[in-house]
Amino acid sequence: MTSFSIRFLGCKVSQTDAHEIRERLLADGHMETACADVAVVNTCCVTHEAVRKSRHAVARAARSHRRVFATGCAANLATDAFGGLSENVTVVARPSEETPAAVAGDVGAVACFAGHAPLDRVRAFVKVQDGCSFSCNFCVIPLVRGRSRSRAADAVLREIRRRVAQGHGEVVLTGINLGCYRDRAAGYDLPRLIRAAGAIPGLVRLRLSSIEVNHLTRELIIALRETPTVSKHLHVPLQSGEDSVLRDMARRYDLATYLRRLAPLGDDFNLTTDVIVGFPTEDDRAFRRTLAAVREARITKVHVFPYSPRPGTATATADTVPPEVKKERSARLRAYSDAACLARWRTKIDSEDTVLVDRPGRGYGDDYCPWRVDEPIGAFVQVRGAGVTEEGIVAA
Repeated sequence: MTSFSIRFLGCKVSQTDAHEIRERLLADGHMETACADVAVVNTCCVTHEAVRKSRHAVARAARSHRRVFATGCAANLATDAFGGLSENVTVVARPSEETPAAVAGDVGAVACFAGHAPLDRVRAFVKVQDGCSFSCNFCVIPLVRGRSRSRAADAVLREIRRRVAQGHGEVVLTGINLGCYRDRAAGYDLPRLIRAAGAIPGLVRLRLSSIEVNHLTRELIIALRETPTVSKHLHVPLQSGEDSVLRDMARRYDLATYLRRLAPLGDDFNLTTDVIVGFPTEDDRAFRRTLAAVREARITKVHVFPYSPRPGTATATADTVPPEVKKERSARLRAYSDAACLARWRTKIDSEDTVLVDRPGRGYGDDYCPWRVDEPIGAFVQVRGAGVTEEGIVAA
């Protein structure tokens, strides 16, 4: 038996990939512990800073573990993100589907047990799609994840049933480009998958991790509204509110399209987004348009990413906006986001919600607003808003 530890950096897909490696190692008879022989670090490369943090995490693990496996997106970069590290580091540059078997094969099986390892978090993330066939000019993900591909609907639905049976009442469908989901052989697209997943007995809540605005179709919105278990929250990346910058990014939509696609969701959906600040062709006017677009779209939480040139992309050699300008614009956008979140939270005062408690003293409501609530971790609790702090809504 080998002891192992595992961590991930980056997005929900990275988290899901890390769990698949964890599940495979447990199934092979190994033991997960804090002080372990083997460490697995599932890495991220979406920005230069993400690569730096990934390298730091791998180097730190190498000092305290006998062997370290660097997996995930940064491990698949064309450039050697982990060059010069100690000899006990193994870089696993493989597609996500092949990585668990590759790591497990290197560690070696000891024994097998019946069943499946439970998730190490309250909500279950189920990956239904991977890769991306669209090459935005700033994005390295298609290079490290490959083209879009989808899991069979039957496999997805079996996994959701298994997670629900393990006690996970909330499931998040994840993917690199979730709207590209297709199981053509079985006749499933994303709306049909949502309806089928949402009807699984015992499932309390179903979420989408993220959806591109071009995939926010009438059929998808109807499925979201007509499936009672679907949460009233969508994360829809914007990246910029200026049409010329969107064209330079190769984003395949303009601001008018973005706003028109969001309009049918109304005010009952909590909308969050990603924005890149300091793209090479973003000037002050373009940034002001982004601020205005975020307000017009009624977005609350904005995940702000200062532009970072990525190797192998169309803008790899372009980084013209000074760091201090990126920092100032980022601060302004985050300040707006903080104010917009507080405004939405205040609407919850004297209103009821169902909160999944996912850490001590905190949980998330149906629309993914944070609540301060003193209940057992893993419980779904009915709450009423009594006030608001900078950390979330206070439950009565």
